[in-house]
Amino acid sequence: MFRVRRIAAALFVTLAIAPVAEAWGPLGHSVVAELAQRHLSPEATAEMEHLLALDHTTSLADIASWPDEIRNDPNQQALWKETRPLHYIDFRDPSCVYVPPRDCKDGKCVVEALPHYVAILSDRSQPDAARLQALKFVVHFVGDIHQPLHGNFQNDAGANNYQVQFQGQGTNLHRVWDSGLLGTRNMDWKAYANMLDAEGFEPLPQPIAPLDNPYAQWAEESCQITRTIYPDGHKIDQAYIDANLPIADNRLREAGRRLAEVLNIALQNG
Repeated sequence: MFRVRRIAAALFVTLAIAPVAEAWGPLGHSVVAELAQRHLSPEATAEMEHLLALDHTTSLADIASWPDEIRNDPNQQALWKETRPLHYIDFRDPSCVYVPPRDCKDGKCVVEALPHYVAILSDRSQPDAARLQALKFVVHFVGDIHQPLHGNFQNDAGANNYQVQFQGQGTNLHRVWDSGLLGTRNMDWKAYANMLDAEGFEPLPQPIAPLDNPYAQWAEESCQITRTIYPDGHKIDQAYIDANLPIADNRLREAGRRLAEVLNIALQNG
């Protein structure tokens, strides 16, 4: 527990002053993972590569969508059922203020899942296989918590039940934010990451008083964004894309920067 609190405290101090470098679909998760990997310390990179070697890769992007992919793996159905509620948080009040007993019953939400898996990842006494699995969840959940509709307060299953017209077809708003909006750039994940990385760093949002939990802050930020992203007339037109794609881009950048800081702390020695 001390280790978890130390990581959270270190994150809060570091990220309060650090500049910025689906949830999302595979594209968004790969972008977040790639941005983070580019800003890892040498020590964190070495430990990351040690763990990823178990999956015969050196790229965080290769494992970023694994927590979603297990839903289609017959051998992973128990794990999928156990972790499915951990990809999001449903705020129960439009204030977007995180109240754990109300918004995260029994710790089953992304805000509480992140410190749980960060603690496993940080613990060198854990088997490498357990730490690799934790790494996969941490990479994915940091992406998830920055997708605004994974922190919604509306009673519509994260806008999965909010139908819209997008590019001439019926879909739901959640899917638009998971992948459709990012897909309008017509880029693969590496080119997308290159574009965002080339824009340089911007200041991260300031800490929300009186929060001392960075993960809760990230969820509250997402919740606040959802106030403005429901389209008039249930139609996603070019004006909507022009207004909201920069918001999505910025959440990817924030997620990448914050994931790098999480991993730099969790993967350090000792």
